[in-house]
Amino acid sequence: MAYKWDAADYAHSSSAQQQWARELIAKLQLKGCETLLDIGSGDGKITAEIASMLTAGSVLGIDNSPDMVERARAHFPRDVHSNLEFRQVDATQLPFENDFDVIFSNATLHWVHDPRPVLQGISRSLKPHGKVILQMGGQGNAAEVIDAMDAVRSRPEWVKFFDGFQFPYGFYGAGEYCKWLVEAGLVCSRVELIPKDMAHPSREAFEGWLRTTWMPYTHRVPENQRQAFITEIVDRYLEANPICEDGVVHVQMVRLEVETKKE
Repeated sequence: MAYKWDAADYAHSSSAQQQWARELIAKLQLKGCETLLDIGSGDGKITAEIASMLTAGSVLGIDNSPDMVERARAHFPRDVHSNLEFRQVDATQLPFENDFDVIFSNATLHWVHDPRPVLQGISRSLKPHGKVILQMGGQGNAAEVIDAMDAVRSRPEWVKFFDGFQFPYGFYGAGEYCKWLVEAGLVCSRVELIPKDMAHPSREAFEGWLRTTWMPYTHRVPENQRQAFITEIVDRYLEANPICEDGVVHVQMVRLEVETKKE
């Protein structure tokens, strides 16, 4: 199922993803002259930050959502950011060959249920000795949120919208991902599951995150009933995980972080 992303709403509700992306960028140890591919560039703000570091290099951000690409191009136009470009590309069908020194992806590849075509495309796209760093949802990610959503969608008023529903995300462990890297001709340098706390500053921010990133659940429900569905999920989650005294809602996440390279 293709989902229509609300690029503006996502940009407003994705502060945690942005923070984690900056932590990931620091691990790249960029020299400033690389050609870099950002898979899942979204609204473009992280991709633009990377481009500002590559003063003698260039960055291509790709995303499968035309709305995201349109927003990124509007906010980071080529006449201002001459070393930055955005294109609509499906990550499972990367059309590149020996084009990039570095490939980066944050909070994207768990949307791909079978990552093997992506990894094969990454291998083709890299120059010899090129390096890759990826982070995505991993095994056990947001387990309590998923439990709350599954409990709510099973209720009589919602279950009719979930006939034939299958879990849509690829939340994998380190062992299977390392195997897929090797199959794609890449070196399994580091693959690990990393627990992370996602702190939403308010109930409203938590709702915004659910609304903008859990569409395989929320878009099953008709639009005029969607907010009621999200409200019930939030209520259910907060019964087990109460809001802190400072108003913050915490979600325990697990990220799969991957460092690999092409020899």
